[in-house]
Amino acid sequence: MELTAVLTPAHEGGYIALNPETGTTTQGETVEEAVSNLREATALYLQEFPLVSIGHPVVTTFSIPAHA
Repeated sequence: MELTAVLTPAHEGGYIALNPETGTTTQGETVEEAVSNLREATALYLQEFPLVSIGHPVVTTFSIPAHA
């Protein structure tokens, strides 16, 4: 099963990892560790709550005006 991982830098260092299909979130000191932790957390989540596939999320970016 192929799922999505969205990683953002954490304020305290490392990365926060989110799987938007399930809502599972975790963290890690490196990208590799964050994805590994997310894989484990998502697998555990899916054991309890099987995923009904509705497709992959659309990930994009957008801009807002900067404050003056």
